[in-house]
Amino acid sequence: MLYFFAGSASMSGDGDMASVMGFSGFGKKARTFDLDAIFEQTRRTAIERSQHILDTHEITLQHGTKTVSALGLDPSGARLVTGGYDYDVRFWDFAGMDQALQAFRSLQPCECHQIKSLQYSITGDVILVVSGNAQAKVLDRDGFNVMECVKGDQYIVDMANTKGHTAMLNGGCWHPKIKEEFMTCSNDGTVRTWDLNSEKKHKSVFKPRSLQGKKVTPTCCTYSRDGKLIAAGCQDGTIQIWDRNLSVHTKFHCRQAHAPGSDTSCLTFSYDGMTLASRGGDDTLKTWDIRSFKKPLNVATQLTTYFPMTDCCFSPDDKLLVTGTSVKKDEGNGKLVFFDRASFQRVYEIEVTNASVVRCLWHPKLNQIMVGTGNGLAKVYYDPVRSHRGAKLCVVKSKRKEKQAETLTQDYIITPHALPMFREARQRSTRKQLEKDRLDPKKSHKPEPPVSGPGRGGRVAAHGGTLSSFIVKNIALDKTDDSNPREAILRHAKDASENPYWVAPAYKHFDWKAETLVEPHLIHV
Repeated sequence: MLYFFAGSASMSGDGDMASVMGFSGFGKKARTFDLDAIFEQTRRTAIERSQHILDTHEITLQHGTKTVSALGLDPSGARLVTGGYDYDVRFWDFAGMDQALQAFRSLQPCECHQIKSLQYSITGDVILVVSGNAQAKVLDRDGFNVMECVKGDQYIVDMANTKGHTAMLNGGCWHPKIKEEFMTCSNDGTVRTWDLNSEKKHKSVFKPRSLQGKKVTPTCCTYSRDGKLIAAGCQDGTIQIWDRNLSVHTKFHCRQAHAPGSDTSCLTFSYDGMTLASRGGDDTLKTWDIRSFKKPLNVATQLTTYFPMTDCCFSPDDKLLVTGTSVKKDEGNGKLVFFDRASFQRVYEIEVTNASVVRCLWHPKLNQIMVGTGNGLAKVYYDPVRSHRGAKLCVVKSKRKEKQAETLTQDYIITPHALPMFREARQRSTRKQLEKDRLDPKKSHKPEPPVSGPGRGGRVAAHGGTLSSFIVKNIALDKTDDSNPREAILRHAKDASENPYWVAPAYKHFDWKAETLVEPHLIHV
């Protein structure tokens, strides 16, 4: 399409008109135009202008210092929730924030587990939290616990017979139509659906299988826009889609969607429900028509990713597809790349920050893009004309001034030696000080006097009138015998000689030569 720009209302002669129309003069040969070059220049100018607009209107939320691995916006767009590798979940209220851009709440709902995914339900009253453990949690809008999924028995071979996941979770999302249902996928090789009102057991189980029928690990999962299909990207490079009500066999199955061994990090359906986009760990972005699922519609390559949760999402008008790229430390800037859905050409690129772009979210009502980065930032891009509310609410509010208590104080002049309490003691002689310390029982370490009376303070009186004091006194008595032991034995010598009963009769009947008893029956036993 060619655009002709009208000049001023009064032109000076035919020469001006000819120059506007592109001719050197009437009656001469017309100038030739390179239409392809004009179109290319126009397209580049539009890209530069669009990129300039997106880059200049943004706000930056400081989540922390580690990777922001999860983003969630409620359906109304009033609250943003971020989660990261630092185990924290932060709550941001656009209407309540000012230009200081501070979160109103921060918590660690899953203790020391990295946050993998955060998503508000379709009603916006609860949040699904998926972390590195085996149990997903559901929080309310203020961060209080509503539900925690049960953990399964890891010693059961058939995962369909366990009540919950037995290994680390990889992702999860809410049903787009049913507000009580959500889904999770795990390293135990299953995709499970849950009911918010029944935390003791899952609702249904989907088990991805390889071509040989072996168990494979699902790395991401999602619902279709109408909620009738469940899709999972697996570690062997396949994308498997089930009917939500039939969990045994897949309805659609693509065996070679991405490179085997790479983690498919994201699956998302377009708003019209006809196209499925997949972000692969093989640095590609692909779109699929699930009615013809063997071959992708479009493929974009050289989109580096180092994270197992790198996002892709459609624009609200379904015309653009956006994803992020990863970079190594100090080796460039992470980008937010926009593709035209029909032609799959890059139409925009935004250099976000000097770290990887992990998460991206394009809210349909706000018409704003939220981005999570590898250096702990959450950025919000908005258009001052086309965007609504969201970040526009807080950028116009100035920072609140700190309230300082205004008090009237009266200065007092205190002379140090005017009052006795402030007067310093004069130095006395050493002898007088020692005499004074001698009278002080604490400084002189005076021993405690003996207790008189019934005893007190844990001490027993010397002559107490209680039973315990009498027993203590008798125990302490000295009962040693100082008599001579030889005299004590010789007291019995006269009786032993007059009445030899025990020892003497035995030796009287003993034959010393034969060393035997002569008459043993005569010995008194």
